[in-house]
Amino acid sequence: MRQRLSSEPDRYRGRRRVPTPPRSRYAAVVTSAFVGAGVVALGAASQFPDAKDVNPTVLHNLEEAASNGEDAAAANDVLAGREAAKPASRSDRDKNDKISDEELAANAWLLPLDDYQFTSPYGVRFGKLHAGIDLAAPEGTPYKAVHAGVVTAAGHNGGYGYAITIKHSDGTEMIYAHSRRLLVKAGDTVKAGQVIGQVGNTGYSYGMHLHLEVHVNGAPTDPIVFLRERGVDIKLGIASPYAEANAS
Repeated sequence: MRQRLSSEPDRYRGRRRVPTPPRSRYAAVVTSAFVGAGVVALGAASQFPDAKDVNPTVLHNLEEAASNGEDAAAANDVLAGREAAKPASRSDRDKNDKISDEELAANAWLLPLDDYQFTSPYGVRFGKLHAGIDLAAPEGTPYKAVHAGVVTAAGHNGGYGYAITIKHSDGTEMIYAHSRRLLVKAGDTVKAGQVIGQVGNTGYSYGMHLHLEVHVNGAPTDPIVFLRERGVDIKLGIASPYAEANAS
């Protein structure tokens, strides 16, 4: 060990050295602090009433208030539409499906024949108005109601031969003429796609065909334009989007 020279300054001169207490003394101090805090806490806690010392009436009122709060929350959930959804029963699903089918059938517009040849348009012919269109098909071919409605006339009708008139819910009327046979009568309610008669050649007719005529507000109108606006294209043989679903 090097000895300090007399000329070197004494850096520690004048300072009092404090001895470091042993670890056991630190432990004692910390322990005493915790014990003191515990005593204070216990003293403070002793100022609060114990549950068994609370008035039973007060406890009852608190429990009743909590119960009422839960009931109010449940009521608010119901009013806000947050009630848990219950799975629909089979009868409910069937009822909904039935309603959907009825609505679908009521809105359907279909082709009157599955297979036909478009032979004559709406317009003037031989100096007279040909008030409908002609769809040629073999004799006896069944034809169907284009749209749902009520049969207002069914029978022989002069130049129309054996014909059927159906009035739709919107007030329009459709005439199916030159039939060989009629399968409905006046007063019947028919659905779109229902077979109502057979193709023939009765009345003022030239060859086997179905004469289809549409009246709007009592006046004839072009069935091609009328039906195309409702999703049925006679010339292309395309039915409305309801056709496939309604037939299934």
